[in-house]
Amino acid sequence: MVNTLSLYKPLLYGLMKVAGMRRQVVEIESGTVINFWVPSDETTAKRKSAVVFLHGFGFDGILTWQFQVLALANKYAVYVPDFLFFGDSITDKSERSPAFQAECMAKGLRKHGVEKCTLVGLSYGGMVGFKMAEMYPNLVDSMVITCSVMALTKSISRAGLQRIGFSSWAEYLIPETVKGVKTLLDVAFYKLPWMPNFIYKDILEVSFVGYVVIYTDEVLNI
Repeated sequence: MVNTLSLYKPLLYGLMKVAGMRRQVVEIESGTVINFWVPSDETTAKRKSAVVFLHGFGFDGILTWQFQVLALANKYAVYVPDFLFFGDSITDKSERSPAFQAECMAKGLRKHGVEKCTLVGLSYGGMVGFKMAEMYPNLVDSMVITCSVMALTKSISRAGLQRIGFSSWAEYLIPETVKGVKTLLDVAFYKLPWMPNFIYKDILEVSFVGYVVIYTDEVLNI
């Protein structure tokens, strides 16, 4: 049986191209590359305000922000990166912190000629966005952050895990079963619409099966 998410992605990519977006992989340094969705027309993009979307755990950038990109790509220069270890962004470095993600995102944006932008961050993307604003104040002009904190302290982390009933963030964020995916999405979404079990199974296979557990307390900076 065809995986619905794997079938959907090529259709989504085609729709993004129609909307004036294209994929581009940027080498930040040797061994580190970031996958971006960027405006197809670079000349026109330079005359528009730049908006950068930073995704959370679970999905890559364009799956997370597809509807926002379609709504805004005509008016703004939209940039959607995949964080390291998501999508096609990879590194051979041992660094895992939000500060390292922020550094790589900023370098990638600079390589695309972005000198000032508005950041839109969701969950973990918000944490990286706050770090980008701290480290690169001349780059980040304004921010829109949701479902996030400025820094995930040990006390906030313990309280959050207790509230959702998990012993670690890896257990919650990297599910190994269909039930785990359902729980992840139920907690993450407000009024998640009903979906058949095979959709959750397809999400598990595409997004989590074979996932190397690299996101520990170090990633969350606690």
